[in-house]
Amino acid sequence: MASVKNLKKDINNVFGDIIEAVYIVDGSGSEQTSKDGDQIIDEAINNFDELISKVNDKKVDNRKKHLKEVRQELETKAQALVEKVNKLN
Repeated sequence: MASVKNLKKDINNVFGDIIEAVYIVDGSGSEQTSKDGDQIIDEAINNFDELISKVNDKKVDNRKKHLKEVRQELETKAQALVEKVNKLN
C-alpha cells in the first residue's frame, strides 16, 4: 500500500505548501487584511482533515477507485485554494 502512503504525503505537502504561501503573502507587506489569509488557512486545514479521513476509510467497496477519486479531489481543492492565494496579492 505504498500508494496510500504517498497519497497521504501528497495531501500533507500540498496543503502545507498552500498554508506556507499564505504566510509569505501576508508577511510580504501587502495591504490585504489577514482575515482573508486566515480563511484560506482554515479551509486548507478542513480540506486536509476531510481528505485524510477519506483515505483512512477502509469500508469502501472499490478501494482503488476510491483513492483515485480522493486524488482528483485533492487536485481540485488545491487548485481552488491556490487561486484564492493568488488573489491575496
